[in-house]
Amino acid sequence: MNPRKRIQNLISEAVSRAVSEGLLPPVEVGDIEMERPKRREHGDWSTNIAMAVAGRVGKKPREVAEAVLGCIQDDPGLLSGVEIAGPGFINFHLSPATLRNVLLEVGRKGPMYGSSNTGKGRKVQVEFVSANPVGPLHVGHGRWAAFGDTLANVMAHCGYDVEREFYINDYGTQIRNFGKSISARYLELLGQQVEFPEGGYAGHYVTEIARRIVAEHGDEFKSVSEEDRVTRFVEMEYPRMLESIRETLVKMSVDFDAWFSERELYDRGEVSETLDELKGDGYAYEKEGALWLRTSSFGDEKDRVLVRSNEEPTYFASDIAYHHDKIRRGFEILIDVWGADHHGYVPRMKAAMAAMGYDPECLVVVLGQLVKLFRSGEPVIMSKRTGEIVTLDELLEEVGVDAARYFFLQRSHDSPLEFDIELAKKESPENPVYYVQYAHARICSILNYSGISESDISDPKGVDLELLGEEAEFELLRKISELEEVVEYSAQKYVPHRLTGYAEELASLFHAFYRDCRVVTDDEGLTRARLFLVSCARRVLAVVLGLLGVTAPEKM
Repeated sequence: MNPRKRIQNLISEAVSRAVSEGLLPPVEVGDIEMERPKRREHGDWSTNIAMAVAGRVGKKPREVAEAVLGCIQDDPGLLSGVEIAGPGFINFHLSPATLRNVLLEVGRKGPMYGSSNTGKGRKVQVEFVSANPVGPLHVGHGRWAAFGDTLANVMAHCGYDVEREFYINDYGTQIRNFGKSISARYLELLGQQVEFPEGGYAGHYVTEIARRIVAEHGDEFKSVSEEDRVTRFVEMEYPRMLESIRETLVKMSVDFDAWFSERELYDRGEVSETLDELKGDGYAYEKEGALWLRTSSFGDEKDRVLVRSNEEPTYFASDIAYHHDKIRRGFEILIDVWGADHHGYVPRMKAAMAAMGYDPECLVVVLGQLVKLFRSGEPVIMSKRTGEIVTLDELLEEVGVDAARYFFLQRSHDSPLEFDIELAKKESPENPVYYVQYAHARICSILNYSGISESDISDPKGVDLELLGEEAEFELLRKISELEEVVEYSAQKYVPHRLTGYAEELASLFHAFYRDCRVVTDDEGLTRARLFLVSCARRVLAVVLGLLGVTAPEKM
């Protein structure tokens, strides 16, 4: 059990003891909040439990804190001190032995260090990217690919049963517009003047697709009806575009467990089946020739159309059927990663979940802001290659996968991201991913220089941890001990960007330790203790980089 949870147990037991001794009236403490004090002199952990229960027990917070403090019985060797601060905070100082013992846990858990059973095996589906297969991925898709994949990694590390899914929007208006766009460019290349379709895709890639069709098939499709030509082009080219999307994501080290087709929802009759269920339950009704869902009964600002008067289903209808299918597949938490422009869609989807009889809280929608590209501080709007929007492939080619993933994850998803291409390419401490990876590589170099194999270094037998007593060593130990809570918080709050901050802090503390403490010395005992410390720091850096989907190089 990690120190934070052990302290929470001490507090809970102390409150019970204070109640039994008549120092406090009976009170339920609930979840005991713990936080890291901003100032080192205030200890390693602090709780506001006294302020949280003071009103319920009719005492001042400081009186409650004194009662709790007087009843705390230290877990052997856990703490070096406990004190009351300010209006009633209780601060806890971990003992040097507790800090040193975190290395034993790192050695024992290895790549599973920082993991927990917080998720208790609950089935989670993370659906992300889900780009329409009508064009190449852009840098915004890259941000959500990095976010969704890392969130899935983090949740799995916390004991959730996680599946990654890509929802293929291969039915309806947009996929038809893709076919119409190719048809228009195809006819143009054959010398025919045509009007480009409204809502069509005018990118250079569409012309290239049409050029390839002409090269392979000539004018074979010129004389067929527009309807047949569009259908043929959709069936020919959307699988190719989808495969191109897959290849880009694989290049980015994103591997989906499932690719779910919207078209198959219709082919299997799941959309009509879901609509029939909603009608049978009285939540779907007909008005003005259309079918509507009573979303206003579940908190939405107005009712929404499911099937238009021309009998064409809306995207909302298939989205409801899709989420119905997710629940039926056994998922307990549905995480959808959408762009910020979909914020108005969230209440209606929550309402739809309620109408289907599900807890709307099982649907978690993460809304993400845009990515703006810069080059040495100047905005980058157009691709040098095509004069159009910069594709994710182009960015990956220029900066590499590690830098791309790391930079995409540096900011919270709800903040716009400014991605500086030149900074991402720099091999200097200014570049955060280089800075973190360099810390890992430097440790590998130290271990190699020592002449002792890492398997021997990693064996705590014969290592005297009490020789670790410098402040720089304890600061590094404290940061190593924080990983589990950082991973848990990242999973529970859906904020995997917290890991990049942690990685940079850990790397910074390692570099400070290396500056202040010589690792390989004339003192064999001290050398082995410090080698054990840096070996564990390397392992933790590797764990964090692995969760981020970034490599941990041995040389730079």
